[in-house]
Amino acid sequence: MKQPSAISLENVSFSYDKAIVLEEVNLILHEGDFVAIFGPNGGGKTTLLKLLTGFLKPQTGQISVLGHTPEKARTHIGYVPQTTRLDKQFPITVEEIVQMGCLSKASFWGTLSKEQKKDSLQALEKVGLLEIKDQAFGTLSGGQAQRVLIARALVSHPKILLLDEPTASVDPQAEEEILSILDSLKGKMTILMVTHDLQTILHRTESLVCVHRHVHLFSPSQVCEHFGLGLYHSPLIKKTLSKDPL
Repeated sequence: MKQPSAISLENVSFSYDKAIVLEEVNLILHEGDFVAIFGPNGGGKTTLLKLLTGFLKPQTGQISVLGHTPEKARTHIGYVPQTTRLDKQFPITVEEIVQMGCLSKASFWGTLSKEQKKDSLQALEKVGLLEIKDQAFGTLSGGQAQRVLIARALVSHPKILLLDEPTASVDPQAEEEILSILDSLKGKMTILMVTHDLQTILHRTESLVCVHRHVHLFSPSQVCEHFGLGLYHSPLIKKTLSKDPL
């Protein structure tokens, strides 16, 4: 039996000024699914994530996340950005980075409870980095830094985990470590991962979402080698959908 929907978009369109980024998006993703999001640069992938978290609002259409608006569901969403977007020179420890994921539930004075501090250590243990909790974040390798950001997202026990190209700037060993962490989370939460590496992620997912102004949902068996090579041209998408519709 298929799980209830975790995310639903109905006729959603979004543009920056007059430049249309997403147009008439209709999409349903189910609870517990591992979903890969792919498409060309500038196709709207990161914009889609921002809409799901409520930091952007669509010009038209409706978005439902866990049965609520994105703004109300935000406390149930864990978000993992690319490490390249963070200032690694900022003086902060690994443990303090992870504790930042608890701030939305901290006291009025910003202090964390013993339980929240315990959760931070458990999140670091999940990603295999508990032993470096006191190390400066800026000294970490790219793979370690990305795992710390995953721990930060997990510390709040999210129902949905969004990852923006978590393996984009790491070596093959670090990539495998990150994917192993995500494998361990499958079925425990809904996972949406933006990626350009379909060859690696394909067998791990229940479905794949191609974002190129419009959005198309595929099963792994429908994704041909052209997509794996980074070819997202519209005729191929239309041909695939008409030949083997979902």
